[in-house]
Amino acid sequence: MEKTAGPSRWIWLRALGFTVLLPGLIMVYAPYWWIITPQRVAARWPPEAMHAPALVVIVVGFSIYAVCARRFAVDGLGTPAPWDPPRRLVTSGLYRWTRNPMYVGIVLALLGEAWLFSSSAQLTFAICMAIAFHLRVLLYEEPVLRKLFGAEFDAYKARVRRWGVV
Repeated sequence: MEKTAGPSRWIWLRALGFTVLLPGLIMVYAPYWWIITPQRVAARWPPEAMHAPALVVIVVGFSIYAVCARRFAVDGLGTPAPWDPPRRLVTSGLYRWTRNPMYVGIVLALLGEAWLFSSSAQLTFAICMAIAFHLRVLLYEEPVLRKLFGAEFDAYKARVRRWGVV
């Protein structure tokens, strides 16, 4: 029986390393240390029951990112890192509904943090990140995906919207 090529045992470590570095910086370190600040976090911790909806949004955002990072490793045989991208085009899971679910998840987590901590600075950061992600997708990712995957990416692009509903 022929063994199917699956993710290498190191792919999980590479994906985790990237997640701690860049998405960790965007979703955790920057909000905690520079935007919301440790003092505001401490003042709202532990959260009260009225903050449950905001916590749900944060957890959903982080979960979307995690599920997609796993999909990159399992289906794409790569990581979310630009220097270690998937070898195959990932079109399953949440990628059936939006071409950029990781970015959607990150922005959701940032919006949940803004809500939880009543932070207009965090809201501004979330909006700026959404704009930056959109520009990255338009100017870098889509041209690279077209170059790497050609007609397969074009067919996927015709089937699935960039941001889901928009």
